[in-house]
Amino acid sequence: MPRDQAAALIRAAFAGRRFAYVPYSHFAVGAALLAKDGRVFTGCNIENAGYTPTNCAERTALFKAVSEGVTEFSAIAVVGSLQGKRNELPTGPCGVCRQALFEFTGPDLVVLMAKSEDDYIETTLGALLPYGFGPKNLEIDPSRPND
Repeated sequence: MPRDQAAALIRAAFAGRRFAYVPYSHFAVGAALLAKDGRVFTGCNIENAGYTPTNCAERTALFKAVSEGVTEFSAIAVVGSLQGKRNELPTGPCGVCRQALFEFTGPDLVVLMAKSEDDYIETTLGALLPYGFGPKNLEIDPSRPND
């Protein structure tokens, strides 16, 4: 991915992180999901006292996009740190988010795990989730209506 495009997506992830609701972990995560049509959907993590209903930033961005009819994506940027601190390690999508993204992107999604606009790791979802399970495993094409 070109550096200027990566930097813009990372900036959007940092902007999304500002809205994180993290009263328990104090670890704020932001994500910016780039649709193939050029739109960017941001998300933040939203914690819950019951823990299980907590939602990650990546799935927040994904669900926003899908709820607006967008299902094709080319890249995602993820940023995270303890509130008020700069993260010294890149933050990657958790396993659940990797699986949720795989449903719509397969292995080719570009994943940027960033500490800053200039300091990031670029990889693919396939590298993060080898042998991912998706619609092809079920021999289903989700773009075709059920008969």
